[in-house]
Amino acid sequence: MVARAARATDLADLDGAVSNCFACPRLVAWREEVARTRRAAFRDQEYWGRPVPGFGPPDARIGILGLAPAAHGGNRTGRIFTGDRSGDVLFAALHRAGLANQPTSVAADDGLALRDTRIFAAVRCAPPDNKPTPAERDTCAPWVHREVALIRPTLRVVVALGAFAWSAWWPILRAVYGQPPPTPRPVFGHGAHWSGGSAPEVLGCYHVSQQNTFTGRLTPAMLDEVFTRAKRLAGVD
Repeated sequence: MVARAARATDLADLDGAVSNCFACPRLVAWREEVARTRRAAFRDQEYWGRPVPGFGPPDARIGILGLAPAAHGGNRTGRIFTGDRSGDVLFAALHRAGLANQPTSVAADDGLALRDTRIFAAVRCAPPDNKPTPAERDTCAPWVHREVALIRPTLRVVVALGAFAWSAWWPILRAVYGQPPPTPRPVFGHGAHWSGGSAPEVLGCYHVSQQNTFTGRLTPAMLDEVFTRAKRLAGVD
């Protein structure tokens, strides 16, 4: 799989290769089971049921790094953060920030377009209980490493959604930018900020999960602050 990721010459090649990955047996079994059985509300829909590629323009200056697709969101629609409650919150915030042309994301063909922003996940398949194993994370790493390498010329800021994504960034730092991870590793927190060397600056943000948004741990105002800051650091008007 490392070789397959490395051979991708552009994002279209990478997205196609990602979508045909079968490297993790547990994740393959789960994503396909969910696609077969379906949630009652989506019984009449055909699920994507495959790894979910990134989404956004190839010249993005802001990257949003998430954990993994949702079983009945990206795993259903084929587009990251599309068709689930987390995506409802995220894309509404991106629209308020002027980084998305519409505030909703319900299907891969709904006309949504991102401006100066690309979204991708550390793990490309929906995991059971939203919890990939360390081995699955490491197996999937070449995909995100190659994706970051392909947008490296313009990428200026990465927003890490949650502690998992924050931790996933440091191997990317070594693999793509040739920089050793900082020691000690920066501690994740909402609003945490790291910069160093030639790599993009990194902002921490609580994940846009229902658990965080329904309890008020993450509010729209907090998201707006993160994306306002990301735009400023990336030089996006």
